[in-house]
Amino acid sequence: MLDHAGGPSSEAAAPARDLPLDSHLHTDLSPDSLVPIDVYGAAALERSIPEIAITDHVDFAPGAPAFDFVPFADRERTVREAAERWAPRGVAIRFGVEITYDARHEATIREHLARHAYDYVIGSVHVYEASPYHASRVGAWVASRALGEIVAPYFDEVLRAIRSGLFDTIGHLDFVKRYLHPLVTAADLAAAPELYEPLLVALVETGVALEVNTSGLRQPAGETYPSAAIVERFKVLGGTAVSAGSDAHSAESFASGLEAGYRAAAAAGFETLAFRRGGDRVAVSLPDRFRRAGEPNEAVIPPL
Repeated sequence: MLDHAGGPSSEAAAPARDLPLDSHLHTDLSPDSLVPIDVYGAAALERSIPEIAITDHVDFAPGAPAFDFVPFADRERTVREAAERWAPRGVAIRFGVEITYDARHEATIREHLARHAYDYVIGSVHVYEASPYHASRVGAWVASRALGEIVAPYFDEVLRAIRSGLFDTIGHLDFVKRYLHPLVTAADLAAAPELYEPLLVALVETGVALEVNTSGLRQPAGETYPSAAIVERFKVLGGTAVSAGSDAHSAESFASGLEAGYRAAAAAGFETLAFRRGGDRVAVSLPDRFRRAGEPNEAVIPPL
């Protein structure tokens, strides 16, 4: 979950400006971030990004980093109070969450979401100590295995997350790239797009949004999670909903690479981003520099 702003440096990873939304941000309410929420409010104002979602980590596996880290009530109060402070200055702050999906704890996750209202919910699969992708065992895991077998535990769990119907968006679809590098590279995965097909089809069938997560641009993968080519394939298969977020865990990474993320969505044929503000899903239009002129700024999309 850690955000390494010191990863690969490129123009694509530069902080963005004049975009409508960064929908994936972590504050000091996450165990792997030290950023006070008002730092993001100030950065959004300075960079003309009028809406942000605070999506701090929540884990349900005992012993995981964000298990019982900050109670729901404290997280909600912090975000709602910040929203009141920044709204008069033109920055809308939404109360979101990034939940680590773990099939063993799906019932508990479902109960939590039934009891607690968030504006926006990201579901992601992360890599913890017991994972075969942990640094202490990834080399042995990769050795003598075919690529499909290597990524299967991660992709199978992502597929279960999609099919669960719990989430607005699936975060960083192929985040496993980060942990496999350099044993398995982004180019290796790009050469096997068929491995992504079950995930993309499930997203199409469920209506869950695919996140274009730009943190990979500042990490060894050197590309978004997933890549622009996979976003395009999602569209070809009938995908209708994408989101885009910087997944910042540090002040420097706010909106980092987000221009590239928007560009990947637009190049695939998307003209809007999927988002939610506590009610039905809404579509946030890409700026005119990415999309055809004349489209409406916002439209309500039927809920999942």
